[in-house]
Amino acid sequence: MSNNANLFSRLFDQLDDPARLAIETPDGARISYGDLIALSGRYANYLVSRGVKPGDRVASQTEKSVPALVLYLATVRAGAVFLPLNTAYTLNELDYFFDDAEPALIVCDPSKTGGIEAIADKIGAKVDTLDANGHGSLADGAAAADTAFATVARTDDDLAAILYTSGTTGRSKGAMLTHANLASNSLTLKEVWRFTDEDVLIHALPIYHTHGLFVASNITLFSRAAMIFLNKFDADRIIDLMARATVLMGVPTFYTRLLANPRLTKEATSHMRLFVSGSAPLLAETHREWSARTGHAVLERYGMTETNMNTSNPYDGERVPGAVGFPLPGVSARVTDPDTGKELPRGEIGMIEVKGPNVFKGYWRMPEKTRSEFRPDGFFITGDLGKIDDRGYVHIVGRGKDLVISGGFNVYPKEVESEIDAVAGVTESAVIGLPHGDLGEGVTAVVVRENGAALEEADVMRALDGRLAKFKLPKRVLFIDELPRNTMGKVQKNVLRDAYAKLYAKP
Repeated sequence: MSNNANLFSRLFDQLDDPARLAIETPDGARISYGDLIALSGRYANYLVSRGVKPGDRVASQTEKSVPALVLYLATVRAGAVFLPLNTAYTLNELDYFFDDAEPALIVCDPSKTGGIEAIADKIGAKVDTLDANGHGSLADGAAAADTAFATVARTDDDLAAILYTSGTTGRSKGAMLTHANLASNSLTLKEVWRFTDEDVLIHALPIYHTHGLFVASNITLFSRAAMIFLNKFDADRIIDLMARATVLMGVPTFYTRLLANPRLTKEATSHMRLFVSGSAPLLAETHREWSARTGHAVLERYGMTETNMNTSNPYDGERVPGAVGFPLPGVSARVTDPDTGKELPRGEIGMIEVKGPNVFKGYWRMPEKTRSEFRPDGFFITGDLGKIDDRGYVHIVGRGKDLVISGGFNVYPKEVESEIDAVAGVTESAVIGLPHGDLGEGVTAVVVRENGAALEEADVMRALDGRLAKFKLPKRVLFIDELPRNTMGKVQKNVLRDAYAKLYAKP
C-alpha cells in the first residue's frame, strides 16, 4: 500500500488491471480504471495550470457527467479540497457559499457563467465551464494537458472535501471532511455490504452530496466494481438495467416510484443482490411493500453530511422496517438526554451522538459552532432524536429541531406521522408545532391524500382517537397536494411552519 494518505492514492495505487471496466454510460461509453487515472491526470494538470494549489478549494456546480466525477478525483489528486454544490442552488445561495469557502476555481454550467463570474470577481476566483454532456472550457483545457501527474502527498487529517449541510434550518455550514474520513467510511461499507469486483452498481443519484459522490462512487472504485452512470432517475431504465446489475443505491423516492411501476416484479429484480436506501427515512410501509413485490428487503442506513454513514441494517440478519440498523464497525453511537448530555438507557428517546473515524473535522471557519456540537469525549451531537432498542438497532424518531412541546409535553413528530400514514387514504404526512396561546405549541398535521380519496379532517381525527395520548393528537389536520422538500428529498418543515404560523392566532 502507498504511504500517501491521499484518497486518490488509496483508491488507485494498487490497481492490478487498468483495462477493468469502471463506468458505463447510457450512450454506450465505457471508461476503464486506467482511463479514469489518465483523465484525472489531465484534469489535475489543468487545475494546477489554473493556479490551484494544495489546500485550495475547487467549487463545482455542474450537472452529473463522467467529467464531473473526474473533476472530483482530480481535485483530490491535486491535494485541493472539493466543494460540490447542488445544481438547484440560486445565485443568492451561491454568493454565500463562495464568500464563505473562498474557492480558487469555480466550475459551473456555461448557462450560469454570467451570474457566477460577478460573484467570482469579488473573491478573486477563476471560472471554468462544464455542461451536462461533459463539454466546456474545463474539458477542453484538460484534453490538451498531459496524463502523467504525481499525486500530491496528503496526511489522514488533510481536507479532501467541504460539504455544505442541507440548511433545512438556518444558514448552511461547511462540513470539513478529511482523506481519512472518506477512505475509512467507504472501506468499512465495502466490507459491510459485501462489495466485490463482480458488482455492478446502478448509479442514479446526484453527485453533489455524500450519498451519490462518496458512498456510491468511492465504494464502487475501492471494490474494483463497475457502475452504470445515469444522469437522472428513470424507473423504466432502472428496471431494464436490473437484469445485469447487482446493486441500487437510492433515496426513498426511488423506491416509491419504482413500486408505482407495474414492471417491478420478483423476476425483474432476480439478478439484483442489494437495494440500499438513505438520505431520508424510508416508510416502514414502503419497506414491507418492496419485500412483498420483489422478495428483497431494502437495506436502510443512516448517515449525515458531517459523518458520512454511521449505521446500517445488517447484510445478513433482519433488516427491521423503520430502523437504521447497528453502528458500523469502528463507529460508536449513544443516546443522551439533550439537556444534561447524560447517556440514557436502551429504549429511551433522546439525542443521538456518534464517534468514529467517519466523523468530520468540524465546520469550516466556525470554531465556536464546532466546539458546541462536540462533547468533551469526542462524540458528535447529531441533532437527530432516536433510541437504541434492546437488540441494539438504532431508530431515528425525528430532528431535535422538529420536536414539538405542547402543554409541557414532548411530542415526537415521527410517532404521530407513523399513525397518520397508516390511515386509509393518506399518502404521507408531516407533523409540526405552531405557536399556540394556550399550549405553547399546537400539534398540527399536514396531510397529502391519495388520489381520489375523500378524506377529511374529522376522518383522520377519528382514526387517531385511542391510538395516541391526547396531548399528541393534532389540534388541526390540514390538506395539501404535496409536501415541500429540499433536493435531497427531506421534508422542509420550516417552510410549513412559516406557511401556517398564524393558524392558532386569536382573531
